[in-house]
Amino acid sequence: MIVYDLSCSAGHVFEAWFKDSATYERQARQGKVVCPTCGVTTVTRGPQATQVATGVSRDRSVKASEKQAEMRAALRELRSAVESNLENVGSNFAEEARKIHYGEAEARGIYGETTVEEAKALDEEGVPVARIPWIDREDA
Repeated sequence: MIVYDLSCSAGHVFEAWFKDSATYERQARQGKVVCPTCGVTTVTRGPQATQVATGVSRDRSVKASEKQAEMRAALRELRSAVESNLENVGSNFAEEARKIHYGEAEARGIYGETTVEEAKALDEEGVPVARIPWIDREDA
């Protein structure tokens, strides 16, 4: 695993983990690396410090694995809370969010799927929307 400091075209800085540098490059090219703050997919890698192999690298690897496990557990809890408390509207998310926002449907918490472009359009209309990381159950 490799961690990169990334920044989006809107100036937000965030950290992301990848299997290796090739995985980062591929996902970035495909627009799959998304700023968690604003949803922008135009991201760049920041400068990375060179690392020299020392005897403590194994300890760092263990700590990194522990951190990854903690993050997976937190994402599992987030998914569980979302699924327990909100209505899944699937691919109709953007349409249903607009209906709720404009008073054409019952006000309630919803979740579902939408494109980055559609999420940006919702945001521009003033429809509250947030992108959340969604971990597969088998990866949780």
